[in-house]
Amino acid sequence: MNKSEIGILVVDDELIVRESLSKWFREDGFRVDAAESAAAALRKLQAGPWNIMLVDIKMPGMDGIELLQRVRQTSKDVVVIVITAFATVDTAVKALKEGAFDYITKPIDPDYLDHMVDKALQQQLLVRENQKLKDTVSELSEAREIVGESPEMKKVMDLVRTVAPTDTTVMIRGESGTGKELVARAIHAGSGRKYFPIVTVNCGAMTESLLESELFGHERGAFTGAQYRRKGKVELADGGTLFLDEVGNIDTKTQMDLLRVIETKQFTRVGGTEILRSDFRVVCATNKDLECAVREGTFREDLYYRLNVFTIDLPPLRGRRGDIANLAHYFLEKFSRQMNRKVQGFSPEAMQALKAHDWPGNVRELENAVERAMVVVQGEVIERSHLPLHALVTGQRDGKRLEDIEQRHIEQVLRDNGWNVSRSAAILDIDRVTLYHKIEKFGLKREQ
Repeated sequence: MNKSEIGILVVDDELIVRESLSKWFREDGFRVDAAESAAAALRKLQAGPWNIMLVDIKMPGMDGIELLQRVRQTSKDVVVIVITAFATVDTAVKALKEGAFDYITKPIDPDYLDHMVDKALQQQLLVRENQKLKDTVSELSEAREIVGESPEMKKVMDLVRTVAPTDTTVMIRGESGTGKELVARAIHAGSGRKYFPIVTVNCGAMTESLLESELFGHERGAFTGAQYRRKGKVELADGGTLFLDEVGNIDTKTQMDLLRVIETKQFTRVGGTEILRSDFRVVCATNKDLECAVREGTFREDLYYRLNVFTIDLPPLRGRRGDIANLAHYFLEKFSRQMNRKVQGFSPEAMQALKAHDWPGNVRELENAVERAMVVVQGEVIERSHLPLHALVTGQRDGKRLEDIEQRHIEQVLRDNGWNVSRSAAILDIDRVTLYHKIEKFGLKREQ
């Protein structure tokens, strides 16, 4: 980490101390600010990220010990070094008990303080590395939680094992709730990059400007509210995997920028001029018909071919009903541990209802249904009555429901118009966004 990215906050009621300490560290290249009281320090702490706080113990109003206590409650990553002119064993012990890294006495020796700050930064780096390692281990554990013994899922896992050891770009396709991110994590866990992070970007949850900043980061002052330099997800994914979820929702301008970054592995932060490099693998996911989007001009053809190198199609849950029982029991055990409940299983009637339901929300909907049942069940067995009302539908359709008729009509119009969404939406007298939602809701796919 560059010194300019490390923030030091000096808290002391004496002006000369604030000015001298600020000058020392600013000349060393650190980002420095000062506060004349504990209250002012708390306000500055909320306004921006700080790595180290130098806190005087004796201050009017709230003293340094109370400030230390509040910092530990709200900002545990900040390293606090206590400054005092009244060095006693009791003072030092109390400060250290409350979580101070160390203490230094006035008059302050600049060389000794520099050494102490270096030690504090090293400890902070070790803590962050340890947390990153824990997160990586957690991610690897999560990657093993793909449940499924059906032929469809065995085929998916065969593809995962084939592509994972390579650096090939992977596109995961499937309806919402089928577990695309879980498959992405399994690919990452089986790759040579598994000891580096997998960084997820939800491309469908942000506006164009926010997504650009999220991907590439920004420099201080790049736009209103950009008070500090911020690393983007591309930079954070260096050495690891960049997972682009809902990639079909990226706007055309960002598509062009993303294509350039994928091809060159070079980028600049928003508002910056420095060319940065990042070595990452791309795994993306979508529930949209990107071929249709390419024909309509809403998705760049060159980006499509750059992303669609190796494709994994995830089947909807209704297409692998043999996995429903295993998934239901897996979620039952998961929530039993989380809620500390002793629930043994499902009644035959409850399991029959689960197997018969169409699960338009796929695995995510099944997980929510089991969680809801776990909340309401009083005994050791989940009965049919404990399931959400939507899961009690038998799933046997006679084709006469309004929803069935709507689905068939939309599918027919799309087929008659070569799956041209714009033309089909005009014939159906609805907008394209509504039609895309209907296609997703009914799980409609163009026949190959």
